[in-house]
Amino acid sequence: MSVVKHRRPEAPHALPMEAAGLVWLAEAESSGGTRIARARMVGDDLHVDRVIEARPTPERAEALGRSLAHLHAAGAEWHCCPPPGAPEPWEVGSSRTPLSGQVVGDGGWGEAWAATALRPVLDRSRSRFGVDDQRLLDHVIDRMAAGDFDVPQPALVRGPVARLHGDLWAGNVLWSDVDTGAVLIDPHAQGGHAETDLAMLDLFGAPHLERVFAAYDEVSPVAEGWRERLPMQQLQPLLVHTLLFGGGYARQAVAVARRLA
Repeated sequence: MSVVKHRRPEAPHALPMEAAGLVWLAEAESSGGTRIARARMVGDDLHVDRVIEARPTPERAEALGRSLAHLHAAGAEWHCCPPPGAPEPWEVGSSRTPLSGQVVGDGGWGEAWAATALRPVLDRSRSRFGVDDQRLLDHVIDRMAAGDFDVPQPALVRGPVARLHGDLWAGNVLWSDVDTGAVLIDPHAQGGHAETDLAMLDLFGAPHLERVFAAYDEVSPVAEGWRERLPMQQLQPLLVHTLLFGGGYARQAVAVARRLA
């Protein structure tokens, strides 16, 4: 049995990019990475195999934390790179911002993340913010681009870039009776910093989240102060939600920016 996702005319590349991301993430399973949903393109539609779900338990949460560390450790070529085979124009950071052929690979994480995943979203959502708040957000993004928030990857990630799910909120984690505790769906896979995925899990909450984090940190210790950096990593999805929905998300984004200024 499959779930069929139909092509949307306003986003013709979304499903092929999702399919490419699922394949890329699944490559990490052989080295302990989290189980990834199986899918295939049939014409313009994406057919995703159904997952037999189970209730979340502390044991499954710990298995997810361990396997997520191994998924990130699979690495990527550069910060904000798309999965191999993703169609152009590809998008990064769940921003729905097309970047035709753009590669940001020579600088650090903050430079790439600011240029591809933060500034384009802020520019599209400026009407949601007052002038002073826009200046504040611009200042914080400038700091990010300058590398002020760059830190090492978790210990298992041998290179400078981790392999990310890219949209790891709780709804994309299907708890299941598999050795990795869960099956991941609906990625926006890309290269980046592992803390981005951890922050997304934290932003909207997930069952037994502390067990997930503890198991992750035990297997692949995260740089000191990572919990304090989670709000910084949440700025991008907050800006995306501000663009889409406005309201309280704009206030949350500004509150995070004030802490980073």
